[in-house]
Amino acid sequence: MTTSPLVETVLHWYDENARDLPWRRPEATPWSVLVSEFMLQQTPVVRVLPVHEAWLARWPTPAALAAESSGEAVRAWGRLGYPRRALRLHAAAVAITEQHGGEVPASYDDLLALPGIGDYTAAAVAAFAYGQRQVVLDTNVRRVLARTVSGTEFPPRSVTRAERDLGASLLPEDAPTAATWSVAVMELGALVCTADRPRCDGCPVTELCAWQLAGAPAYDGPPRKVQTYAGTDRQCRGRLLAVLRDAPGAVPKARLDLAWESTDQRERALASLVADGLAAVDADGRYRLP
Repeated sequence: MTTSPLVETVLHWYDENARDLPWRRPEATPWSVLVSEFMLQQTPVVRVLPVHEAWLARWPTPAALAAESSGEAVRAWGRLGYPRRALRLHAAAVAITEQHGGEVPASYDDLLALPGIGDYTAAAVAAFAYGQRQVVLDTNVRRVLARTVSGTEFPPRSVTRAERDLGASLLPEDAPTAATWSVAVMELGALVCTADRPRCDGCPVTELCAWQLAGAPAYDGPPRKVQTYAGTDRQCRGRLLAVLRDAPGAVPKARLDLAWESTDQRERALASLVADGLAAVDADGRYRLP
């Protein structure tokens, strides 16, 4: 199968424009790649870099993380947000240690069976850590393919069969080249073909882009979700979790009461932290990390 002009152009662009990220370097371990994939979910690279570095320095292997409590994983997660990812990463480290001899598995199916790992992460780790030929469909990739091939500004809300078939049809036959294509098109989406302000004037595939050739028609699908944070339960949870994370041990309820003014919202958020396994209550009613 001949590589398409789109693939060839994006691969050439990536050769000259790829960011130097620790999880992409030749010496990066599969564990480094897996950790990065957990951390990068809904979180910008600039925020992930220092936490990823500190995490790998403290826990250079899955077994090192598995040997500590899940609460320490939550503490080290810091302010990356969506802290349940820390619990899932810890659970994955335990499973890797117990079921795979401490080595991140290379098989897509084995990766998919790990706690907290879905289709995208399993495919991404198999491709980026092991150079396999996988269809890797994150938000950036889906947006680039929607615009360049399908001629629409944004992809559907959830991954469709048509998107999977399109992704598979563009994969180069050579596995290492296919893995590079997967990260290259992702990088194009992150740096150029962005969601809100795409830099079409500087895009290497503008002349091949179906969306541009159609006159860049505005998105007319279902309303896109707008992320809010200020005043939400999520912000309240973050404040409460910060108190627990910064404390050397358990804290009295009164300390948490000072972290958020609204009593009803605070109580609801605190109960949800306990229910999610991000906080625990001692017999004396004091709260701590799990």
